[in-house]
Amino acid sequence: METVKVQDVSVNDLPWKLQYVHERCTMCGSCVAACTFNAIEAAMERRSVTVSTGHQPEPSQRHMAIPVIKQKAAVGNACVGCGMCEKVCPNSAIKPVRNLDSRINYLNRSGGSPVKRGGRNNLSGGDRTLDRIVVGRISQMTDPALDSERHTFDILAPFGRVLLPHELPLASDGRELKLTTQTPPVNWIYPVIFSDMSIGALSTRAWEAVAMATAYLNEKHNLPVRMCSGEGGMPKKLLQSEQLKYMILQIASGHFGWNRIIQALPHMKADPAGILIKIGQGAKPGDGGLLPAAKVSKPVQSIRGVPKADLLSPPNHQGLYSIEESVQKMFMSMNAAFKFRVPVAIKCAASATSVSVYNNLLRDPYKICGGFFIDGIQGGTGAANEVSLDHTGHPVVSKARECYLAAVKQGRQGQIPLWAGGGVGLTGNAAADAFKLICLGANGVFMGKMLIQLCGCVGNELGRCNACNTGNCPAGICTQNPRLVKRLDIDKAAQNIVDYMLALDSELKKLMAPVGNSSLPVGRSDALVSTDKAIADKLAIQYVC
Repeated sequence: METVKVQDVSVNDLPWKLQYVHERCTMCGSCVAACTFNAIEAAMERRSVTVSTGHQPEPSQRHMAIPVIKQKAAVGNACVGCGMCEKVCPNSAIKPVRNLDSRINYLNRSGGSPVKRGGRNNLSGGDRTLDRIVVGRISQMTDPALDSERHTFDILAPFGRVLLPHELPLASDGRELKLTTQTPPVNWIYPVIFSDMSIGALSTRAWEAVAMATAYLNEKHNLPVRMCSGEGGMPKKLLQSEQLKYMILQIASGHFGWNRIIQALPHMKADPAGILIKIGQGAKPGDGGLLPAAKVSKPVQSIRGVPKADLLSPPNHQGLYSIEESVQKMFMSMNAAFKFRVPVAIKCAASATSVSVYNNLLRDPYKICGGFFIDGIQGGTGAANEVSLDHTGHPVVSKARECYLAAVKQGRQGQIPLWAGGGVGLTGNAAADAFKLICLGANGVFMGKMLIQLCGCVGNELGRCNACNTGNCPAGICTQNPRLVKRLDIDKAAQNIVDYMLALDSELKKLMAPVGNSSLPVGRSDALVSTDKAIADKLAIQYVC
């Protein structure tokens, strides 16, 4: 008897199986052409059919070869469940179905290499801290609510160092107050920032869609939303346009794209909204960044000033070895580049040391730090080792609360704006997540994965697609392949983002109104209650049942 090859991979070992109905298929080839992962192919199958064509039963057997669509039984060409074949099939003859018997977690470590993928972590499930918190302070006779439709709300958050009244350098000549020295710059912006996703990680068209939505929200709806450029620089025309004022420029550990930004300084018509120095990322701390050579297209090469090669960003800034040194670097950045006109903030991964970092920044004698961004494990990332996504990092909610309470103990809350991100909008409602984090002490939030889902991303937290790192994004969002990039409708993507933000603004007002706040309820933890005793104790909010 021949040895059974039990180690060979079959379709039943893969995470997704294709449900194919041959009778409906016309072999148009649309599904094969649409599959960016080369997971299916046209093939021939031998079929035996018993037929009877006479008046009396006279069965006869016919043998024929028929064309079919087959799934490849290979880990390297495994179906990711994106569903593009189902979208393009005119006869609903094919669709991916999740395979519960999959062995992919054991098989895809071939060659002794760790598994890489994009998307959020898959271990969190649907049980989030924010979902166990609700707004419990609502309208009563002694606690009047506002009218969310007609009341005027002041929904603005600071980006920049806020001085205490006695720290302001004011002098009076008996008639008017005058500033004796320069004060740290502060920009008042919307409390939701479009998080850092670079040109390269996103396709040029996807990045353009987010930038268009940002400009439209500002100029047509007076919603001062800001967008972070991500590491890697920006197009020269944008750097030299008035729309630069809606952008936060990021300096990350690779310093990609900063030559172009420096060269554009003399030609800038407007200052950027701020500078963000990224020390670490919440979803993959310790990994650094990696833009595979396949995604380093000619536009990316031009913007970053690099050849077509793998672009690696170290996991930490090579020039920042302490909190004090990072403060000095921020001081130098502001002084040398923008003459103290632009606030500079710092971004770290949420961790057990976040409070220590925040305390040191608060005690900075130069009062130079314009914001502290902390990023949690549930944030989306384009490419990371699976073990890092699932097992390394820290949830952001408790760290944001601890940082705020640490500042309250010193009487310094609000001096350095606290921004939280990582999983904001994970279950679809970013307004509710933002409001709860603000009540716990954050001045605002930043979100990224929500934006690419609005652009058409089909990935989810249950392992569907999540192949951002391959450069084969079927939606044309996280790829530089010219053929795939054309799939993205820029105008529709930008419109989706604008519509969502307008709805978010309305929902934020509907949450502020019952609490009775006209401005952002930063630190108003009395507005929140939790149905989980452990969460209530940890966050120092009321427990209800």
